Amino acid sequence: MAASTQPIRRFYTQARAHESEGGFSVQLDERTLRTPGAARFAAPTRALAEAIAEEWNAQGEHILPSTMPLTQFAFAAIDHTPQRRGDLVDYVARFGETDLVCHRAETPAELVARQAEAWDKLLAWLAAAHGVRLPVVAGVLAADIPAGERAKLRAAAESLDDFRLTALAQAAGLAGSAVIALALLQGALTPQAAFEAAALDDLWSQEKWGVDAEAKARLDRQRAEFASLARFIAALG
Repeated sequence: MAASTQPIRRFYTQARAHESEGGFSVQLDERTLRTPGAARFAAPTRALAEAIAEEWNAQGEHILPSTMPLTQFAFAAIDHTPQRRGDLVDYVARFGETDLVCHRAETPAELVARQAEAWDKLLAWLAAAHGVRLPVVAGVLAADIPAGERAKLRAAAESLDDFRLTALAQAAGLAGSAVIALALLQGALTPQAAFEAAALDDLWSQEKWGVDAEAKARLDRQRAEFASLARFIAALG
């Protein structure tokens, strides 16, 4: 889809997944879906191609990219990730210094305890699954982590194919945490649990001080994005 300020009118009757050379394409009537970069769309699994076809079939009179998150993730994986793998791997690895689950409050005691309960087990999972041991620090300043730990975190990202690396980078940015992102990618967290871990401080504040409409809308969007990422990951098999 070409970038445009005007909505694109729907130009097809039906979208369907189709097995093709190099994976699974999506056919829009007799046309093969192409990415904004003009590449032929090819998903690595039928499940992903079918899920994307469903997004296209759900469109109304106009095509609204914002309502097609799986399509957007897949387009990014095809058009951008192959040329930016090094940047994306570095992006994920840098969370070793600033990862949400490592940077803790010093007060109040109730929040300190809740962070420890939710986030300590994620750090234990990271150490068991990837051998990465990140330090827990107080405050928001970047942590000084050993080069070897950063290298292990980088290797975990580097080992992924383009579609999974795209999902990992998206999830890390959404959560402010490579730890939460890796746990979501590898099925150690459900999308709801990933959202709750990432939004822990905000959810705690809501419990203590009440719900702010603007904050609630932002959290609802974050929850929905985690759900979309989980559907994308699940479709990769």
